[in-house]
Amino acid sequence: MSIKCIALDLDRTTLDETGQLSAENKRTLEALIAKGIEIVIASGRAYATLPNDVMAIQGIRYAVCGNGASVYDVTAGQCIRRCGLSGEALETVLRVTAGETVSYEGFIDGVAYAGREYVENPVKYGATPQAVAYVQSTRHIKEDIVAFLREHKEHLDSMDVIVRDEESKQRIWKRVAETAKDVYITSSVEQLLEIAGQGAGKKAGVEYVANKLGLRREELAAFGDGDNDIDMLQYAGVGIAMENASAGCKAAADYLTKHHAKDGITYGVREILRLLP
Repeated sequence: MSIKCIALDLDRTTLDETGQLSAENKRTLEALIAKGIEIVIASGRAYATLPNDVMAIQGIRYAVCGNGASVYDVTAGQCIRRCGLSGEALETVLRVTAGETVSYEGFIDGVAYAGREYVENPVKYGATPQAVAYVQSTRHIKEDIVAFLREHKEHLDSMDVIVRDEESKQRIWKRVAETAKDVYITSSVEQLLEIAGQGAGKKAGVEYVANKLGLRREELAAFGDGDNDIDMLQYAGVGIAMENASAGCKAAADYLTKHHAKDGITYGVREILRLLP
């Protein structure tokens, strides 16, 4: 396989069950970069919330963030592509979700903001216990998140609607899709409905980076675990899903690798892509 670039989802893919980059996966990424292979972050996370242990790796040049809502030049710390959410779309989402038991997150210039009620008790809104530390350490608390979103509605990278169950998420998803204009909607985990501007998506972000690097899709491999990774895995020349991936993600992949808690990235690089001995 003539793979020259690998796009990596982070949570439940590259990171372990504690949200850290394992020593084995770190060695693998460093070895790939030393071999001249581009490593591109492709995450639902906002830029400012990308983990330090990943960002400290020398040689990572690009990061697709917010499910493709923005693309960053890591070396310069600058956003080079943005598919922001319009103020009109925000108002539609708020109108559609009025009366629902939800909370919200907003992302502006790569920074994450959320309501106090969610940050102080993420589990109440369906977050796993393992995700609590991540949420509480990366979100800037706003007492009135709705007012904050409206105040900054012309500058939003993207937003999340935080729901409590799958039924609510699907109902709200359908309503937003039917009424909001020019939006991209996806979901990485059960409690989040993630909304950005039209033109977002991990596939679009990774394709932008590949074109910038002068690479064909056949020269790209991608790893992921969630439904928000599906279009990226389908676009890549080689799409690899984790053992712990969603059914949709597995169906979209060309190969399956080991569980993210068992260094599935390293296994995929060595045993599937055969890029390292």
